[in-house]
Amino acid sequence: MSLESEVDLPGGAVLPGALPEALRAELVAFRRDLHMHPELGNQEFRTTAAIKERLERAGLKPRVLSSGTGVICDVGADDEAGTDSAMLAMRADIDGLPIPDMKTGCPYRSTVPDRAHACGHDVHTTVVLGAGLVLAALHRQGLLPRPVRLIFQPAEEVLPGGAADAIADGALDGIGRIIAVHCDPRVDAGKIGLREGPITSACDRLEVALDGPGGHTARPHLTTDLVTAAARVVTDVPALVGRRIDSRSGLAVTWGRIESGHAPNVIPQHAELSATVRCLDLDTWRQVPDIVVAAIDEVANLHRAKSEINYVRGVPPVVNEAEATELLRDAMIARRGVDSVEGTEQSLGGEDFSWYLEHVPGAMARLGVRPPGERTVRDLHQGDFDVDEHAITVGVELFTAAALLDALR
Repeated sequence: MSLESEVDLPGGAVLPGALPEALRAELVAFRRDLHMHPELGNQEFRTTAAIKERLERAGLKPRVLSSGTGVICDVGADDEAGTDSAMLAMRADIDGLPIPDMKTGCPYRSTVPDRAHACGHDVHTTVVLGAGLVLAALHRQGLLPRPVRLIFQPAEEVLPGGAADAIADGALDGIGRIIAVHCDPRVDAGKIGLREGPITSACDRLEVALDGPGGHTARPHLTTDLVTAAARVVTDVPALVGRRIDSRSGLAVTWGRIESGHAPNVIPQHAELSATVRCLDLDTWRQVPDIVVAAIDEVANLHRAKSEINYVRGVPPVVNEAEATELLRDAMIARRGVDSVEGTEQSLGGEDFSWYLEHVPGAMARLGVRPPGERTVRDLHQGDFDVDEHAITVGVELFTAAALLDALR
C-alpha cells in the first residue's frame, strides 16, 4: 500500500497516512457488503468473520471476543516485548437494527428481512478497519511511533450494551485513551462535530406491569380500572419525576408501548407499559431509578393497581475528556483545515461507548454523513437511513491522524 499522500502541518512538517484511492474503493465495497448483511447484537458472526479475514490478510493478528462475535486487534505491537506506553484505542460497533430497510432502488439495500444498518454501524466498522489497514502499512514502513488497538464491539444496540463484555474480555488492557465516531446526518460529509463534556445522554429501559381484578365497564367502581390506571401512569409519572429532579438534568421519561384489554365493555385485569428514561446529567442518572419507581408505585396505588416494575440500567452519558477531544480536533484540522470542525449539541440518544470512559479517558466525534447541500435529513434508526460515503475517507484519515498525533503528546 502506497502512503505517499501527506498533509502539511504548521512549521513544514508532514503527516502521513492519507487514504490511498485503491483502499478507499475497497472500503466503500466493504461497507456496502456489511450494509447488505446486517446482523443483530451478539449475532454478528458473518460481520466478525469479514473483519477478521481482512485484518489477517494485512498481516495482523485479530482476536475474536470470547462471546464469539467482535474483534480486538493491535497494530504495531511487539508480540514478545509488548509496549512500554499506553496505547490509543479506536472503537467501532458492528451490530444492526431490527427494522426493515426501506431504501427503494438502492443496489446495496439490506438482503435480510426486517434488518438494517440504520444507525451507521457499518460505517463505524469500515472506518476503524480502514484506519487499521493504513496504520499497519505505516508500521511496516517504520512510520507508526506507537501501537494502536482496534476494537470492533458487538451489541451496542442491546442494553446495557456490548461494551461491558468487551471490557471484561480485555479490550482496555494497556489502553491509555480511546476514541470513536458516530454518524450524524445533521452534519455535512467532510466535517465532524465535537463537544467537550457530555455529548450523549444516559438511557435506561423501563417495563411496568399493572394488575387488578377487572370487571364490567358498567361498574368501574367495583373494579380496579386498569386502563385508567395505565393512562395515569403514562401522564402523571413524567410530571411527578419532573418535580423531583433538577430540571437542568434534562430527564425525560418517554413511553413507547402500552397494551391492555381486548373488548370495549370489559375492564382488563392486566396492563403493560414500556418506556425509555433519558438523562443529560451523570449524577442525576445515578439517582433516577429510585425516584421513577417510587412515582410509579404512588400513581398505581392511587388507582388500586398492583405494580410490578423492571427498571433496566442502560448506559451513562458519554462524557468527552478535554484532551481526547482536543486530539480529535487537532487531527481533523491537520487533515482538512479549521472549517472541518464544528460544535455540536448534547444528544438525548444513548451510546455504550460511555462504559469505556468509566475506565479510561476518551472522546467521541460526530462524523458528518449528510451530502453537502442536501436539505432532507435521513434520521438515525429509520429505514431509509443512508450516508454520503465520502465520510468513510474522512473517518479513516481522522483516526490515522489522531494515532500519529497522540504519539507526539
